[in-house]
Amino acid sequence: MSTVLALRALNLGDLLVAVPALRALRRHWPEHRLQLATSAWLEPIVRLGGGIDELVPANGLHPLDGVENPDVAVNLHGAGPQSNEVLDALGPRHRIGHRGHGWDGPIWTDGLHERQRWCRMLTAHGIDCDADDLLLRRPDIGSVAPGAVVVHPGAGYGSRRWPVERYAQVAAKIDRRVVVTGTERERDLALAVGVPDEDVLAGRLDLTELAALIAEAHLVISADTGVAHLSYAYRTPSVVLFGPAPVEQWGPPADGPHRCLTVASARRGDPFTDDPDPALLGVSVDDVLAGVAALTSG
Repeated sequence: MSTVLALRALNLGDLLVAVPALRALRRHWPEHRLQLATSAWLEPIVRLGGGIDELVPANGLHPLDGVENPDVAVNLHGAGPQSNEVLDALGPRHRIGHRGHGWDGPIWTDGLHERQRWCRMLTAHGIDCDADDLLLRRPDIGSVAPGAVVVHPGAGYGSRRWPVERYAQVAAKIDRRVVVTGTERERDLALAVGVPDEDVLAGRLDLTELAALIAEAHLVISADTGVAHLSYAYRTPSVVLFGPAPVEQWGPPADGPHRCLTVASARRGDPFTDDPDPALLGVSVDDVLAGVAALTSG
């Protein structure tokens, strides 16, 4: 059987913005075996996205093991050179990506929304793609806290962490059960939000359980993280705080039940710093509460 292999060796939010492109590949090659090279821990979300026949575990841009001579290699990771080299080493017959570093395709354009970026690339190669085809299937399990408000104070880097004391002030004003999510390493941060210990779910949920929680939540409050992107994938109302990343490139669909908060004029734009981006710090507790009210009133 012919094989199509797509590379997207990044994190949760990065995977979710690539869902429309992955579905476009599935539609274009319905008889091919579709492989996705990505982080192994994302396997539950890959299943919920549907259409992928095999997850090939990827460790960043290290060489891929156990894959040889795919019929088609698709670079959904970047524009090279490192990602191109990873795919070239597999000996594909055909290559789909952006132009440069030995590959043909459209020129990489800065400032595009990530969902649109990959659909634009595929369209240039003759593959129809719908950037709005981003919704996930709901997990087969139920939520551990159906109807709760989910607060997610953590982020991979400090640049996207709104001060936890502000999350605590927001949580204290919400007249509904509030649960707090995060990793095991973020449990102390989650506890600082000030909800009862039994409602601190940080470190207690696997990825399928997290998806079920978001799918059945009343509302999500989060920085621009993978949890925010899950809220987009389930059309769960969300208030999302943006720091270094522009809303125009990483935000939700315009027709979704979401509010994006940022002070764009203050944006420093470095996603890898330890301190919060000024665009994030410019968002006040009152701003978030106003967003909550706008989404939940009536």
